[in-house]
Amino acid sequence: MRLQFDQQLRQLKAEMLDMGGMCQMAIQQIVESILNGDASRVKNIHEMMNEISQQERSIENICLKLLMQQQPVARDLRTISAALKMVTDMERIGIQACEIAEIIAKGNIRNIEAKVDFKELADEITKMVGMTIESFECKDIDLAHEVIAYDDVVDNLFCAIREELIEKIKNGGSDAEYFVDMLMIDKYFERIGDHAVNIAKWVCFSITGEIKIV
Repeated sequence: MRLQFDQQLRQLKAEMLDMGGMCQMAIQQIVESILNGDASRVKNIHEMMNEISQQERSIENICLKLLMQQQPVARDLRTISAALKMVTDMERIGIQACEIAEIIAKGNIRNIEAKVDFKELADEITKMVGMTIESFECKDIDLAHEVIAYDDVVDNLFCAIREELIEKIKNGGSDAEYFVDMLMIDKYFERIGDHAVNIAKWVCFSITGEIKIV
């Protein structure tokens, strides 16, 4: 019975890694679309969202089977409970990616001289998502705490871009609509960072049994 439980638990972790990887790819696709002024990648992002949603359902089914059939206790129970919460935040990362994709699809994302560079912000958020999944897989609470602390870096980048965009919007001009769209995208990226932090907090819960979600 324990052997079967361990196999299902390994499957759970593998699917969590896959889902995290899809979230990272969605973020990277978005950045490439913005930097290249290319709205053609939007369809790929929606397809990734469908895969993320399917993965969420698959992980939920594994968790329910583990809870109902194996009746786990203590640390194993916390791991499964945390996974159920984590996939919700991971799915929301996919939703935020789709929201950005919808803005891109409107057609205001194009090659202009004063293009906003989200690459550094997106790279840091992608890194955070990867670190959270790694911390879950390895039960590394120090890495999870590192993600939580790293949120300050993302917030600083978000605020710097926001201030830059507000100034550009005040100056008006033919590109004002573009900068308003960029301001919305900046906020969506900041929310993705918040979801990564929540995931890291659930990792801490899976290890310690304590959780603090803001």
